Amino acid sequence: MGEAAGRRAHGDPDPQTPQPGDSPEAAAKKATDSVRWPLVLLVFLAGIYGGYFVAAQGILLMALLGIFLAATIQHANGVKNLLVAFVNLTAALSYIVVDYLIREPEDRVILWGVVLVIAIGSTLGGLVGAWVGRRLNPVVLRSVIIILGLVALGVMVNDLL
Repeated sequence: MGEAAGRRAHGDPDPQTPQPGDSPEAAAKKATDSVRWPLVLLVFLAGIYGGYFVAAQGILLMALLGIFLAATIQHANGVKNLLVAFVNLTAALSYIVVDYLIREPEDRVILWGVVLVIAIGSTLGGLVGAWVGRRLNPVVLRSVIIILGLVALGVMVNDLL
């Protein structure tokens, strides 16, 4: 058994994984060092999915980050929030550009009032979610993510049937 695996078997934390007591700089360095090409590729593919479908994008990203990123769940949740914001902003800008470049003015389909409501709700949800996520016990946060993921999966499967 390797040294790191031996430490983990005895309950000692992996020195490459950010720990709750680490400084923000140390945690960020450890998390950044853990990023490898499979994670980048899978996050890219999740971004394509999220830019079109959006449904359960955060749960999908949390699963990927939880598997491939050496970080606490709170750090992974923060990274997920930034990724989702970037994907949604990119998708929104793409839809706007396509709507204004391809369609005639009378055929444009963007409902700006709805866009405003969604933008405000998404911003508030992201801010509140980040605030709550930083304060929740990691086990509670993980449980909430799993429950929400299972509920979303159930709703999507039910809609297919």
